[in-house]
Amino acid sequence: MSKYKTEQSKDVLEQQKEQDEQIKEVGSIPLENGSGKPNIQLLTIIGEIEGHEAVSGSTKATKYEHLLPKLAEIENDAQIDGVLILLNTMGGDVEAGLAIAEMIASLSKPTVSLVLGGCHSIGGPLAVAADYSFIVPSGTMIIHPVRSNGMTIGVIQSYRNMEKTQDRITRFISEHSGISVERLEKLMLDSTQLVKDVGTMLDGEEAVRERIINQVGGIYEAMQKLYELIDEKKKPRK
Repeated sequence: MSKYKTEQSKDVLEQQKEQDEQIKEVGSIPLENGSGKPNIQLLTIIGEIEGHEAVSGSTKATKYEHLLPKLAEIENDAQIDGVLILLNTMGGDVEAGLAIAEMIASLSKPTVSLVLGGCHSIGGPLAVAADYSFIVPSGTMIIHPVRSNGMTIGVIQSYRNMEKTQDRITRFISEHSGISVERLEKLMLDSTQLVKDVGTMLDGEEAVRERIINQVGGIYEAMQKLYELIDEKKKPRK
């Protein structure tokens, strides 16, 4: 084997190693752009959304301190044309989830989200933060009010803080989807569906019918929509 081929093989292995590390740490990888297709950055948001407190070592988690810099890097990278976000999350830290959702919503690059499995609690804002959202037919979303963990000191003040946090979530979902705040609050306070809790579980078609998610579909539909949004963005404005 020639020296050139040996060095080339080393470069390929180093590149693969970097991608493996990126997937492990951030859940992100650039999709190869064959046949002149746009450059797509893939992001995954899975497990629990980890905030200021670390989750247990056995729990799958998305760390916001990894994802926020990655989103800033994507915005600053002229080579990236669009972002595909895959979601399968049980929810988690509200502040961290909202921070990630706001970052996604403020990207200038076209974004498409795809809900796989479940997208519960604070996962709702993350799903609707993209320019266009999909959910697979078997996917589910659980809409419920903000919960409090640990000791509560000053009940009235704590309640008001939770109410304000709830308002931030419902307002964000409503502003980035087609559902009204009133309808969303009604779904959140439904006491007939969930055992030992209030809220609503929606399957894929129900989430679209409630106008939270744009369309039922899978990876093919999500990719085609992202290509469409990228093409629209590249068209010269009249």
